[in-house]
Amino acid sequence: MATTDRLGGTLLESRRNAALFWVLVGVLSVFVIERVAIAGDVRTAVLAAVLLVIALVPPVAFRDPTVTLPWELVGIACLPLVWEFLVGVPFRTDVVPYVAVAVVALFLAVELHAFTPVRMTHRFAIAFVTLSTMAAAAVYNVGQWLSDVLFGTAFLLDGRDPDVVNAVVMIEFTYATVAGILAGVAFAFFFERRISPASERTYVPPYAPGEERERRAAVEGKTLARRLHLSERTQRHLTRGMQIVLGIVLAYGVWTLHLPTIANATVALVITFVPALLERDLELPMDPGLVLWITVAVFLHALGSAGLYDAVGPWDHLTHALSASVVAAAGYAGFRAIHLHTDAVYLPPKFMGLLIGVFVLAAGVVWELLEFAIDQFAIRAGIPAVLAQHGIGDTMMDLLFNLVGAFVTAVWGTVYLADVADSMSERFEEWGER
Repeated sequence: MATTDRLGGTLLESRRNAALFWVLVGVLSVFVIERVAIAGDVRTAVLAAVLLVIALVPPVAFRDPTVTLPWELVGIACLPLVWEFLVGVPFRTDVVPYVAVAVVALFLAVELHAFTPVRMTHRFAIAFVTLSTMAAAAVYNVGQWLSDVLFGTAFLLDGRDPDVVNAVVMIEFTYATVAGILAGVAFAFFFERRISPASERTYVPPYAPGEERERRAAVEGKTLARRLHLSERTQRHLTRGMQIVLGIVLAYGVWTLHLPTIANATVALVITFVPALLERDLELPMDPGLVLWITVAVFLHALGSAGLYDAVGPWDHLTHALSASVVAAAGYAGFRAIHLHTDAVYLPPKFMGLLIGVFVLAAGVVWELLEFAIDQFAIRAGIPAVLAQHGIGDTMMDLLFNLVGAFVTAVWGTVYLADVADSMSERFEEWGER
């Protein structure tokens, strides 16, 4: 049965592939037992057991041992574990383990597509894999840090200077980002050259839940402006007022020659005009409340750079949560537009919430790397840092409050972004017709 469902085609019906797959499953099973019974390494054993369960889903779901994932990919996912088992030491670089994480993320994408209402194209799955690999690095390190703080373990906080630990984590984030991008490129090649069209059994038809597929996400009349109980005129005045204050902050930075204030106030001021440009050039509807939301986030960050970060302890957490909520809103609008644009992609609300979290964590990793790079450059150049980090605790708290912003957007803000998502979907249609 010819089909363009390449993601479904990842599930192979081949006796040769199945034979090699089951050999790897056997090796992985032995590894899990060895890690628990002999080495006492429960953490690695759990990771291997999770991989084992994910790998076994297709043959169990189809009740057919010949329907399996590609053995080459299973081998790559097993490689870091088998290497440590045979050689006795982990890889000297984290790129290979994070490539394995990317493979696991691809397996999850395939199985979500095949066995749940979620639908993805192989291109969407590749983007999901890249984002998930970066997000996994954030989750893994935040989890270790929380364990150290709450339970006294020493995964990260092992007596080294907090700045040294933070630098090590930034290097790991770099490896995860590189691995995610490399895996995305490799998977694109893999889908084009290695994966055949899905068979009659593995083909997954588009998900079509009737009217829900076309229903708007927003409830009629529940605009952000109305829920804020502020008139549109008042919200526009508040936005203009913050733009004026940002102009004053910028002038203060120029007057005092304070580079961080100049840079942050300039960027914030520019961002406040972006919604108007989007509305004018792309015809994306920008609710005044949405514009106010974006303006408040960049406004508070600019004030922080002008001195409030040092003067008010929680200010950094507040701005990270607000900024993350804006990033989450942008991610949601983009994903929702793709969801509406094509029947080949269907993102149910629960999965959309997860996707927003993954997107924000990945964006958080990029942001922390940017802060680290700018901070290190400023130290070496002997100039004030436009963005700065303050040890591993600061980085981990930033990522945690990024999740708070993502959660707020997922449970409260998405309903108000439907107009933007609908308009983006229409733009996709117009661009596709050209």
